[in-house]
Amino acid sequence: MTEKRPVKITDTSFRDAHQSLMATRMKTADMLGVAELMDGIGFHSMEVWGGATFDSCMRFLDEDPWERLRMLRSVLKKTKLQMLLRGQNLVGYRNYADDVVEAFIGKAVENGIDIIRIFDALNDVRNMSKAMEMTRREGAHAQATLSYTLSPVHNLEYFVKLSKQLVDMGADSIAIKDMAGLISPYDTYDLVTQLKATVDVPIQLHCHYTSGMASMAYLKGIEAGVDVVDTACSPLALGTSQPPTESIVAALKGTEYDTGLDLSLLSKASEFFKDIRKNYHIPLEIALGVDTNVLTYQIPGGMISNLASQLAQQKASHLLPQVLQEVPRVREDLGFPPLVTPSSQIVGSQAVVNVLLGERYKMISTEVKNYIRGLYGRSPAPMNAELQKKVLGDAEPSLCRPADLLKPQMEDAAKEIGEMAESQEDVISYAIFPQVAESFFKRRSGLEPPICESEKCGFSPEAKPSEKPTKKEADFGLLYTLDSELLFEELDILAYPVA
Repeated sequence: MTEKRPVKITDTSFRDAHQSLMATRMKTADMLGVAELMDGIGFHSMEVWGGATFDSCMRFLDEDPWERLRMLRSVLKKTKLQMLLRGQNLVGYRNYADDVVEAFIGKAVENGIDIIRIFDALNDVRNMSKAMEMTRREGAHAQATLSYTLSPVHNLEYFVKLSKQLVDMGADSIAIKDMAGLISPYDTYDLVTQLKATVDVPIQLHCHYTSGMASMAYLKGIEAGVDVVDTACSPLALGTSQPPTESIVAALKGTEYDTGLDLSLLSKASEFFKDIRKNYHIPLEIALGVDTNVLTYQIPGGMISNLASQLAQQKASHLLPQVLQEVPRVREDLGFPPLVTPSSQIVGSQAVVNVLLGERYKMISTEVKNYIRGLYGRSPAPMNAELQKKVLGDAEPSLCRPADLLKPQMEDAAKEIGEMAESQEDVISYAIFPQVAESFFKRRSGLEPPICESEKCGFSPEAKPSEKPTKKEADFGLLYTLDSELLFEELDILAYPVA
């Protein structure tokens, strides 16, 4: 008799699915409308928080992300709640001091998070260590992540070695995060096989459907022994989202991998999401398309949308093919970083600048300069020596852990926001997103008008946020747009001449 190896399912409908398809606009009220039903399905976990949801709650929806978590926890009583954490970047786009990391993770667990998936855009374990340490200290499950990509240095040996490092650091499980939909079915089989032979922790597989290979990759990964896969309820699946839960459950039914999930309950959840998705703006090319460009340029679908938006603002849409070709060249110059937040925005914005100016690195963004200085972490491979010299002269990139250069931030944040903060959670929100949080607090207290309903639902995807960024935030050069990627700020703010 064949031994049963039931596969577990993590549902992404409340986080990555709507982040990928509807600009992270799903309202808490809509989640609560189906949460009790979802809680009874029997998922391994539900991803409900983190990633872009934290920023979007305040920036676009006039919602408190901490209150969302508490409300979901009050209804989701049987299912473990999971979040995505960008390592030392937390839920933001730059490194924060250790005291902010400690405070954030402490409150995340206190308010209901059970599993924290921790990744770093460069796979620099130093940027993951504090978050992993704090997660375990708070009694939550620390899932360390391999940010999957393809390059001359990102091979099977690289990822297996990285997984061992992370387990040695205390990872309770390992996630393969294929954010661009690049992993092929047979590469999935080989990677999972090697991971299962090397580390004695559960392996979880997270793929986006962008290239059309994700369901096939899941099947081969399951055959190789993967323990958990990420899926979304079918109305929020496919496109740049995850494979559909119902299809995976049906495909495995009656096999040794049978999930045991009830298709009739999943069908009821699908009917709910079919109904509410009509209230949101979902561009068809994002929701339905298979984007094979990702296999050539390794650019996630949402990032291509951002590049097109940036060029359209500059009345240069005809240059998109050149930008798509420039992105891999910039990525190589920077030592092949995986294209995931924030490295995807750093690489993409510089590619746009290079093409618009007709000369490579005539202007270099602050973010690229800081990347070359080592302030984001260690590049996976050596950087272009000429570019490095142009930015650093004869100096070398910093070799220390980037967060070691940062002073504690929480005390100053509490003083700055003062009585506008109603809780320690508010202070944390302000420490991570000072301007976004302050504006949200003002709207919450009636000092500023609320955000209009059409923008909340994403019907004005080209609209700017309701406030212009401060110079400090503009220097980071990033604003939200579709697919919860970030819209590159205007050229005169984003790029600076080389010093």
